Amino acid sequence: MASVSASHLILFIASLVIAAGVAGTFTQGISRLSQGIDDQSLEVSEEVRTDIEVISDAGSPVYNNSSKTVTLLVKNTGTSDIPPDSRFIEILLDGRYRTNVTVTVVDGETWQPSNVIRLEIGGADLSAGDHRVKLIVNGDEEVFRFRT
Repeated sequence: MASVSASHLILFIASLVIAAGVAGTFTQGISRLSQGIDDQSLEVSEEVRTDIEVISDAGSPVYNNSSKTVTLLVKNTGTSDIPPDSRFIEILLDGRYRTNVTVTVVDGETWQPSNVIRLEIGGADLSAGDHRVKLIVNGDEEVFRFRT
């Protein structure tokens, strides 16, 4: 009878060791998953709080043929501040990515909610016809169509 109790004790201890190992593995996996969800929720929160609107009039002359620049006025209609820097604003003019961009805050020193910036896209040698500018800021996309 002692041999049966000893073998049951050994099996019980082995099952506890295995259960502890499995629990530790699950705990690590769940911790990583939780951290990933937290990181993703911060990104989504930033995207939700960011909203912009192009307030330039498509009928007004936004393209200057002599300086080859497109000038747009963009308003921050979201609830978070946006850095007024061309590194944080992706611009596609007629499907081509543009880096020759000057950003100026029109009504203030920072691009806070309700403030407007002036975007000047240089090097835009546009022919007569229809054109479009796509702006992307923190996942928010706006498209502005105009005619030259």
